[in-house]
Amino acid sequence: MRLVIAQCTVDYLGRLTAHLPSARRLLLVKADGSVSVHADDRAYKPLNWMSPPCWLTEELDGAQPVWVVQNKAGEQLRIVIENVEHDSCHDLGADPGLVKDGVEAHLQALLAEHVELLGEGYTLVRREYMTPIGPVDLLCRDEEGRSVAVEIKRRGEIDGVEQLTRYLALLNRDSLLAPVSGVFAAQQIKPQAKTLAIDRGIRCVILDYDKMRGMDSDEYRLF
Repeated sequence: MRLVIAQCTVDYLGRLTAHLPSARRLLLVKADGSVSVHADDRAYKPLNWMSPPCWLTEELDGAQPVWVVQNKAGEQLRIVIENVEHDSCHDLGADPGLVKDGVEAHLQALLAEHVELLGEGYTLVRREYMTPIGPVDLLCRDEEGRSVAVEIKRRGEIDGVEQLTRYLALLNRDSLLAPVSGVFAAQQIKPQAKTLAIDRGIRCVILDYDKMRGMDSDEYRLF
């Protein structure tokens, strides 16, 4: 990753145009080729960016360096560098990915052991079923032998539904698995997330963690 702090102006040229006047900003160039422009606010969201696949070239406009970032569609991000305060490169290595917290990991283990809680006749195929974009928490079969992908969260939000949607899109391209339906399981699910899940044909299941931890009892509750 390359980190540059510079006084710069930024212009986006594409289907729309956008201009950022001169200011001190953080420029991030990642190993995947993406380039993003950040201010010292707005949390994680950049002011402007170009997602890969894209290419960065450096030109000169008089005495000023210009970064030209272009994608396959011909859209450009032009960054005129007026003054550089910091420029460094860092090798972050391979990222291990998101590690679930203790509750989510335990929920996954409990549900894998008692997959019938998802429905009568359900069987477990595999935990952490790997896809090109990450592992599906549980891959199951329903009572009719159809594939079901299960995403487990402690608190179900829209991001979790989007994540499961991406998994389903990939899994349904596999002729050995398709058709694959989805189950979004969590201790609590926000109304917006439930609405989005239902709209996408994903079934929502509420998990009672305390009941599930009572492994000596046969009484588990799914709402």
